[in-house]
Amino acid sequence: MIRRAASRFREFLATEAAGGIVLMAAAALAMLAVNLPGTALGYEALLHLTTGPTLSPALGPMTVHLWVNDGAMAVFFLLVGLEIKREVAAGELTTWAQRRLPILAAVAGMVAPAIVFLACTRGDSGLRPGWAIPAATDIAFAIGVMALLGKRVPLSLKLFLTTVAIVDDMGAVAIIALAYTAAIGVVALAGAATVAGGLYWIGRRGVASLWPYAIGFALLWWLVLLSGVHATIAGVVTAMLVPSAPARRLEHLLHPWVAFLVVPLFGFANAGVALSGVTLGDPLVLGIALGLFLGKQAGIFGAVVLAERLGLARRPAGASLAQLYGIALLAGIGFTMSLFIGGLAFPGQPHLADTVRIGVLSGSLLSAVAGYLVLRLAARK
Repeated sequence: MIRRAASRFREFLATEAAGGIVLMAAAALAMLAVNLPGTALGYEALLHLTTGPTLSPALGPMTVHLWVNDGAMAVFFLLVGLEIKREVAAGELTTWAQRRLPILAAVAGMVAPAIVFLACTRGDSGLRPGWAIPAATDIAFAIGVMALLGKRVPLSLKLFLTTVAIVDDMGAVAIIALAYTAAIGVVALAGAATVAGGLYWIGRRGVASLWPYAIGFALLWWLVLLSGVHATIAGVVTAMLVPSAPARRLEHLLHPWVAFLVVPLFGFANAGVALSGVTLGDPLVLGIALGLFLGKQAGIFGAVVLAERLGLARRPAGASLAQLYGIALLAGIGFTMSLFIGGLAFPGQPHLADTVRIGVLSGSLLSAVAGYLVLRLAARK
């Protein structure tokens, strides 16, 4: 049974790694599309192509970019919610002893980057809304980098990073719901609560078919979109209301679609940044890049070392401090969630969009390269 569980987890990691590599390719393609002569206008025209319909008066007619960021990413958050639910119910977050170290590491790994960001941007109050941009980890990218290292990284460390990223996702969802929601439409929110109640009711009645939950998810998504709360929250709410048995089937069904379509689409739609006129000394670029590169490693590695010395938790089995430091560096890859939060932090300010992207790409690239080198050298030792 233990061998079978380990085998399934290795298969999962292999899929995550493959998804991370596809995401890297999509991001590289977006960079090429923006910077090659004659392709930038076509890239922008594609993203802002009006497809309709108008689902929310505040957003206007739906465009390709809106469908990706507000529609497809809701499915991404549905999968995130299902993974969180599984880990809490019967995974690596079942008991407090299992939760302690990942929670401490994840919380410290969100607070420290925010502090670094605010320190770098303290001279400009208009940049403060971006404090959460460097707080999240992109597990697909991180696992993709670890895949390049093969057996040099112990399975316990891969599991630790995945668990930290899941707790990290919980924090990111809470931040999006609380910090990046403006005016709320009470009627639409009441409708969303009614639909959520209906999903809870059919779940309690033991409905095993996935179709009622899919219809409920689509209706909930539209009502949350109308309410002013970011529509992706509908994905997490739906995941919490799906009974455990259908939840496992739904997770297996969604995983390849999210890994190989939704996330790469998001990467392609949001990673395109013109490299001409790049200013690495810009406070926003520095805040994001240093938040990801310095803040993440300081928060996660510091929390792990402190927890072990205080006797609060033990480090993952078979892992050296050097390897843990390498994992903390990889946690600074914040690509998908950082770009997503960046779009929420500065709405209606397109002049900041490229700056956010440069900061995210710089910090994520530094973290990826440094983490890879540290883990490779630590394994050789």
